Amino acid sequence: MAQSEAEIQRQKEMQQAEELLFSGRQELGFAKGLFLGNFVADWVMPYPRLDPTRQTELESALSDVRQMLDRDLDPDWIDRNADIPRHLIDGLARTGVLGMTAPREFGGRGFSQMQCCRILEEIGKRDASTSVFVNAHHSIGIRALILFGTREQKAQWLPSLVAGEKLAAFALTEREAGSDAANVRMTATPTDGGSHYVLNGEKRYITNAAVSQVWTVMARTPVPDKPGKDAITAFLVTPDTPGVEMIEGRMPKLGIRGTATGRFRLSNVRVPKENILGPLGKGLRVALTVLDFGRTTFGACCTGAAKHCLQLAIEHANSRQQFKKTLGDFDLVKKKIARMAADVYAMEAMTNVTASLIDRGLEDYMIETAMLKVFTTDRLWEAVNDAFQIHGGSAYFDDNPLGRMLRDARINQIGEGSNEVLTSFIALVGMRGPGMEFKEIYDTMTSFALNRIGKAWNAGMNRMNATVRTPGVPVSSAELRGFASELGRLIRRFNVSVNRALVVYREPVLDMQLIQERIAGVAMELFASTCTLSRWDSELQASQRNGNAASSDSSAPGLFLRRSFRCIRTLLDSLRDNDDKAILATADSVLGKTR
Repeated sequence: MAQSEAEIQRQKEMQQAEELLFSGRQELGFAKGLFLGNFVADWVMPYPRLDPTRQTELESALSDVRQMLDRDLDPDWIDRNADIPRHLIDGLARTGVLGMTAPREFGGRGFSQMQCCRILEEIGKRDASTSVFVNAHHSIGIRALILFGTREQKAQWLPSLVAGEKLAAFALTEREAGSDAANVRMTATPTDGGSHYVLNGEKRYITNAAVSQVWTVMARTPVPDKPGKDAITAFLVTPDTPGVEMIEGRMPKLGIRGTATGRFRLSNVRVPKENILGPLGKGLRVALTVLDFGRTTFGACCTGAAKHCLQLAIEHANSRQQFKKTLGDFDLVKKKIARMAADVYAMEAMTNVTASLIDRGLEDYMIETAMLKVFTTDRLWEAVNDAFQIHGGSAYFDDNPLGRMLRDARINQIGEGSNEVLTSFIALVGMRGPGMEFKEIYDTMTSFALNRIGKAWNAGMNRMNATVRTPGVPVSSAELRGFASELGRLIRRFNVSVNRALVVYREPVLDMQLIQERIAGVAMELFASTCTLSRWDSELQASQRNGNAASSDSSAPGLFLRRSFRCIRTLLDSLRDNDDKAILATADSVLGKTR
């Protein structure tokens, strides 16, 4: 029976995903371990700390950055004028922010990802436009050059970029390519002699496009010796090259108004082959690797903004009086502040743990960075909303920063991969491990191939052991062992639920996004809970070494773990008991679709 066009396209997409995500070295990282019913402790415990030298270095840098921001950063001016002033950019360059993780030999500070995240948290606490500007220039704009550039390319481009003499942008998004990064349509055709590539196409929603002098541009190049086949390649492009047209330098927008978000067209733009970043045809891997770093600093910026929301809420709750009480005396206000404090604690813990995976040279942390991005952007949105509600009507007026923060925060759930796309990514990539084991068992049972029996037996034993075994979660503090035991039980239950979904739905689960959403939601809560528990354990141990007593009953981490565990149980229950059919039927009816 002939395959339909949709089936052919699905197989093509699956093959591309397999080549991209699973062609390199595969580790059993923390997130993939969760889906297999394992607790990969050494990825998350003990809680990461900077060594004394780097900590001292960071504190000195933070002091300089804070002084500069106090003097040069006016978030209301930036929002009002839709611009980031040159004196602020110069201050960011002078304090080393624009080249934090670039090698020292090229003028950078050589900071680790954890140090970088702490600096960006401080900026994110003060102004989203400035933090996005820095993220676009440093975390994704020059990141491909740092990671994939040749020594000659770094020597040519990095010094002026880290000094702020030139600014950078990362150009991936097009009309049909955003979260779907593989759908880039801009072309790069080699000249007859092969010395140049000719780029044609349009990019949109590019942060820093109009103010930068160096763009990392993703375009499709022909695959040598494979007629008709192409792949994405990363190029360094300068906007002063003939054929570059800035269609719209500053697109008016709801929030982060200070950033110059632009749209440009390339028409027969000749780029020398020396400007290719990374291997020819491997631009998508370059892009996704860069976005891993960007999503980590994204988490740091959101953590900083959430801390500011909490601070504003506390100050207002302690000063504003209603009905002869301060707002902080009312339980419903306390509930919001407690929830914000718990989430901020977890957001910071997740950011540090995820950044440490990069610093330790571990590989294959795509799921962890995606979980961090979704979790922190969603929780920041809730924090802004709660702080807004606590301030009441005063938050609605322009003399209160929460209106600006509300507008600024909304883009976070869309930028650098929409949260819906990343949610499906988390679920599908995570389920691949147990799915492959079930496939091994099924293929052996249906084909009776003797040479596969050993693999099938091992796969079956892995699935059975994960079903009956509760993984241990090692903590050093006796008062946290109850939380650790419950976390282990929830990991086992999660694994059983993933197994059941794979057995019941099989391949159709690839399209069942409501199931994927719950599975990804549990995985994110498990990761957040683990990071929170790891941090809390570390703090309790430090307190005990210093002879201090610490309460385990009324703390923010304790509240977070209780709420997170309850959320996990609810999501797992809803895999069986839900309104999915009614939801889809109602939506199809409203949309005029037939099922």
